[in-house]
Amino acid sequence: MAKQKPTYVITTYGVYKNWDERSKLLPEILEFTSKITAKENLEFGFTLNAKKAKGQKLTYTIFHPDIPDEQGQVMAPFIGNVYVDNNNWDFYLGDSIWLPLHNKLGTWRMVIELNGKMIAEKKFDVSLEQSNSFMKKHGY
Repeated sequence: MAKQKPTYVITTYGVYKNWDERSKLLPEILEFTSKITAKENLEFGFTLNAKKAKGQKLTYTIFHPDIPDEQGQVMAPFIGNVYVDNNNWDFYLGDSIWLPLHNKLGTWRMVIELNGKMIAEKKFDVSLEQSNSFMKKHGY
């Protein structure tokens, strides 16, 4: 019998409750969206479910929109590795907004790769205010 291929699926994406990276629990999704309003400490990203992938080494990258570091140089993308530790595994990849807000605006891109091949990608548009919101258009 042939070994089944691993599958990778983005299960949630958007704004989450603040995440405790020391906890084994994933953060709770608050709103499914790729349009993010820049607010201090706002947590956003996506969760990935991997099936039949135990032992695989995944590489994740967060590309920021030309955010300067303390020396004024553009920050390098944030890169890390994680190992799939069971055959029905969930992983959260996310970031949060910090002050000052004005230089965090633009497209944030989050990618997960396996052996150099992209298996998941999500882009988030961060702006000071999302004026096209249904609630705002309808006076709520």
